[in-house]
Amino acid sequence: MAAFWTRRAGLILALAGLWAGCASAEALPGAGKTVRIAIGDTLGAGRMQDHIIETAFQKLGYKPVETQINPTLFFQASALGDLDMISGVNFPQREPQFKAVEKQLATIGDGTIVEGGVNGYLIDKKTADALGITQLDQLKDAQIAAKLSAEGKVNLINCDPGWSCGDVVEYQLDKFGLKSTIKSVRGKYEALMAEAIARVMRGEPTLYYAWSPSWVMDKLVPGKDVVWLPTPFDAVPPNIKVSASALVPGVKGCAGGQDPCRMALGQWNYMPIANRDFLAKNPAIQRFLALSRYPRDTWAKWEGAIALDSSPRAIKAAAEAWIKENQSTFDGWINESLAAAR
Repeated sequence: MAAFWTRRAGLILALAGLWAGCASAEALPGAGKTVRIAIGDTLGAGRMQDHIIETAFQKLGYKPVETQINPTLFFQASALGDLDMISGVNFPQREPQFKAVEKQLATIGDGTIVEGGVNGYLIDKKTADALGITQLDQLKDAQIAAKLSAEGKVNLINCDPGWSCGDVVEYQLDKFGLKSTIKSVRGKYEALMAEAIARVMRGEPTLYYAWSPSWVMDKLVPGKDVVWLPTPFDAVPPNIKVSASALVPGVKGCAGGQDPCRMALGQWNYMPIANRDFLAKNPAIQRFLALSRYPRDTWAKWEGAIALDSSPRAIKAAAEAWIKENQSTFDGWINESLAAAR
């Protein structure tokens, strides 16, 4: 008889535990909900961030579903309600596209890189030192340009067609009077930069546009392999609104040791963007996206890692390593997100 009651008590406790677990799951803000996440169509540290975000959303009860898409197409899809969010879009360069759908979409927080990023023009250090090049507009000189290219025009590796950064570059080449000596080359950026890296390693003159943090900085280190070329003055397309000067202090590897260094634009950041109706119904997600920010050094480390191994396995491993190393921070973000949903 005692054994019977023992078994019965055990069964009751097991059922109670199962009921409590179900009740706990149902209490999560994302219980029974799917979140449709846009994933950018280029490789970068954002993939690590996406994995961290999806892990968090699962802990909040959501089911994340990924769609790989160009950010330009994301704005349209999310405004129509076909996608819920994207973890990071470059601002201010993508701001004109965002403004067109601002009634339907919203930015969240202050950007995913704590210190923000920089972008501009770089030239191989060997050429810069040999010819005394310390400013981008020195390349207006046809004699200098001829020393960089037998064709008379210097190839500048620009951004992908459709990327807003490429439009900034085209605008600046015109404003700086460089169209006659510099040829903008636009194509698949990763492939073009692979050739640029090989050229620098061979000691050949190389000019390109890039940003930091990025995987390129891990391959061609400013101050060692290449130098940033300051622009002569601030020049931004009229549809892009900037709140800060392009003069950025503390830029490592600025030509001639200049500080501040006048970049293509002032500091930039990746801004999370989501559908407004979706955010209104999911305050836990809004809070997590606002909290989820990473130091520039962390972002640079991820960019270096993805340059070595961009497989899904490696991305997952890097993201999970960050969570483990920053468990208290991650758990704090989760708890604050749960509180926001109450």
